[in-house]
Formats: sequence, C-alpha cells, structure tokens
Amino acid sequence: MKLYLDPGHGGSDPGAQGNGMDEKTVNLDIARRIRNILNQDYKNVHVRMSRTYDRTKSLSARTTEANNWGADYYLSIHCNSFNGSARGYEDFIHSSLSDSSTTAAYQDTIHPEIIKVNQLQNRGQKKANFHVLRETTMSALLTENGFIDNAQDAALIKDASWRQTVAQGHVNGLAQAFNLKKQEDPKQLYVIIAGSFQSKKNSKDRVNYLQSKGIEAFADAVTISGEQWYRVQAGAFSKKENAEAQLKRVRDAGINDAYIIHG
Repeated sequence: MKLYLDPGHGGSDPGAQGNGMDEKTVNLDIARRIRNILNQDYKNVHVRMSRTYDRTKSLSARTTEANNWGADYYLSIHCNSFNGSARGYEDFIHSSLSDSSTTAAYQDTIHPEIIKVNQLQNRGQKKANFHVLRETTMSALLTENGFIDNAQDAALIKDASWRQTVAQGHVNGLAQAFNLKKQEDPKQLYVIIAGSFQSKKNSKDRVNYLQSKGIEAFADAVTISGEQWYRVQAGAFSKKENAEAQLKRVRDAGINDAYIIHG
C-alpha cells in the first residue's frame, strides 16, 4: 500500500493560528508520527510525505507528486480555526463523491477510529471541493484535528502525547481500511538524537541549523524526571548501519555530542 501523507501548509503559509501555535507545525508533527508508526509496526506500507520539514510547497505540487508516484491513498492532515468558539474533529472527502463510493467507504472506516481516541467533539463526516480532494487520482481524505484557536481544543493539541494518540487513531483507521498486516516482530528503530534542551528556542535553533546543512530534523517534547525537555531528532532507521551513517553526517556538521538511542 502506497500512502501519500500530506501535512497541510508549511513555510511561508502557517495555516491557522491560535494559542501560540501555527497549524503547519502541528500538522507536520502528527504526520511524522503517523509515518513512524506505519514504518515500525506494519508490513508492505510505503509512505511518501509532501514535506518532512517546514517548507513552502504548492497544492498543485503535492497532488502532482502523489499522482505521478501512483499512491493508493492521499491523507492530508490539518487543524481548524473559526472564531475561538468552534470545537471538534471532522474529515472531508470530495463533494462530487457518492456515499456508496470507495472513498466514502474508507472515510466510514477511518473516521470512527480517530474519534475513539482524540477526546474531541465529533463534527461528522463531510464533503468539500478542496484542491487535494479534487485533483488527486486516488481516494483522498482530509482530516481537521481540532480548532487551534479554541482554548479547550488547543490544550489537547499542545500535548505531544495527544498528538501521538491522534496519529495512532489515523493508523488504526488506515490499517482497517486497507487490511494492513502488522510486523511479526516490529522493527527496532535507531534514532539519532542531536541535542536536548529545556529551551524551546534553543531546540528550534538546532533544528534550523541542521536543516541548513541538508539534514532533516525536528524537536519533540519529552518529560524527563518531571521536567519538560525538547529533544532534537535527526532521523530514525531500522538498520543500525544506516543510523550510524546518519550520525556521522550530524557529527560532521558540527554536532559532536549527537548519539543513537533505540526507540
């Protein structure tokens, strides 16, 4: 199964904003978590992401890439906003599709799996004429994971463990919709850690530095001994030799204290 995973917005387009957050950052974090779960736990799943870091990419570039790759499914991750009072989760397929279509059947399967775990009000399964739903040649779904400008939804969205749970809900739905098979022995991942900081700004500076060197990286909030830290990850690999090669790249870029953990 070939999944094209699209974290909405990015780069010069922050998406919705509220409660100190940009939608583009939340979308990317949830999408990465979806990719990581699929890669670690499931067999015969190939994931391509429209972006793996904060960069600008047009809607047409995303759908063209998915179409040319021959994806089996297009999943676009978003958060919502309105006027601070709206709350909840909803997802969309294209407005031209019937309720008996294959795409609608996928939505029927995925939607309840996400609702089971996300602690958000259920705003329902909907249809819209969004570009990524209209211009894709494969079935496509766009999920709106809470309202970033609503204080109650935002309190959940800010929580890394909630984003992990939401990612797992998406994966549970995909696994049912596409009859995905779990690894008999889930892959052991080797994760490159390129710094841990108590300052969020310092972690962002490290991420930006690595990306300027062509190394994909992101900061993940973790709790250690009751304190919040921001840990910079610069790759995760199922093969130790690939992780060691990436570790050398990171160290060659000047991050001498980088190391590998088993995750």
